[in-house]
Amino acid sequence: MNIVNRAKAPTPKFFKDLRTIGLVLAALGSVIISAPVALPVVIGSIGGYLAVAGGVLSAVSQLTTFYGDVPYPDEDDNE
Repeated sequence: MNIVNRAKAPTPKFFKDLRTIGLVLAALGSVIISAPVALPVVIGSIGGYLAVAGGVLSAVSQLTTFYGDVPYPDEDDNE
């Protein structure tokens, strides 16, 4: 299965919820990083970590697929 087919495949509900949480974390981190007021360096670092963690969580959750009772699809990965 290539990356495009994997991204289009159905996603389990648990990972849909994780994807939403990841998007919220990324948005929160972006807001903290781009705040127009002077924030302590620690807060800025936390914002950066939140943005990265949210992006990774969303990407991994989006690429998780659900096949039902079949653990793996029958198609070849090299197609």
